[in-house]
Amino acid sequence: MTSGGQQSSELEVVGRILGVHGVQGWVKVFSHTDPRENLQHYQPWHLKQGRQWKPVKVTGFRPQGKGLIARLEGITDRNMAAALVGQDIGVPRDLLPQSGGGEFYWRDLIGLRVFESGGADLGKVAKMLETGANDVLVVRGDSNSLDRRERLIPWLPDDVVTEVNLAEGHLTVDWDPDF
Repeated sequence: MTSGGQQSSELEVVGRILGVHGVQGWVKVFSHTDPRENLQHYQPWHLKQGRQWKPVKVTGFRPQGKGLIARLEGITDRNMAAALVGQDIGVPRDLLPQSGGGEFYWRDLIGLRVFESGGADLGKVAKMLETGANDVLVVRGDSNSLDRRERLIPWLPDDVVTEVNLAEGHLTVDWDPDF
């Protein structure tokens, strides 16, 4: 159990504190939500300090330039805000909308076994990358796969990613196994 009563398995990382803004304790925030401003609607936030999650109340939130800034209860100056830089922002998973209609949370894809359309085992999804143009599956081969290399496969549903089967724990891609 973490402080604030939340277990880390019940929390989803939805952002990160990137830096400080001004002298009154505001922080620059990176959001994994789409659209990014949705981060403000998921309350309470929990900040990961070491191995512990600590709940924090957001008292102000707004776009600033190309990013987002937030004011957190009890953080009243730049030095206090600086101590939060680099901390993940987690929210209770039950606050997030259910995925569906061909949409998936990245957490649901990580760990899935990846097969190419001819049946070759390419490995497992190790992580996802956001590139701007499209998201990318990072697939790492293991002892059960065709080889042990790492592949970067674009997340292009119906074009490259032809099937996602969460129940059976795999996805199928139209991808040259030599790539």
